[in-house]
Amino acid sequence: MKLPYLAPLAACGVVAVGIAGHMANGAIYSSLHAREMIEALSQPALYLGSAIAASAATTMALMLTMLGLVRRADADFDPSMYRRVYRISMLSAWLLAGSVIMLLLMTMPIGEFDEVPDSWFPALYTVLYWLVVLLSALLVAMVTLLFSTIKTLIANVTPHEDV
Repeated sequence: MKLPYLAPLAACGVVAVGIAGHMANGAIYSSLHAREMIEALSQPALYLGSAIAASAATTMALMLTMLGLVRRADADFDPSMYRRVYRISMLSAWLLAGSVIMLLLMTMPIGEFDEVPDSWFPALYTVLYWLVVLLSALLVAMVTLLFSTIKTLIANVTPHEDV
């Protein structure tokens, strides 16, 4: 199996864990229960969102560095290497935007909303939960794709090494 195909498989694995977690969590029966679930989710999601934003921004900067390395290297690189760098950069941009949206949603004062309909809190919990799951899946896909790109880069720069 080629390594670039591992990224979507790894992301699907994270989504499968998210589906299992959602099913294990059960149904949300009331807005009070949903508020409690949102409060339980918000603290870890704030840390995760901050970490994802930092890693996405760092990865984008590293992709620029990698492009400079590829341009200066004596080895010839095929277009697939540049497509991988583009995909990693695109995933980083989506992760950065998604994590900022998640951070904005997580910083809303949930306990202060008394005039909203009761159905709003379960819907908000569902959106926040799946945002965390999808951002986690994208992060795993990006890291897996980054690993395969680095592995290919090392193999092209040092073909005598068995990587």
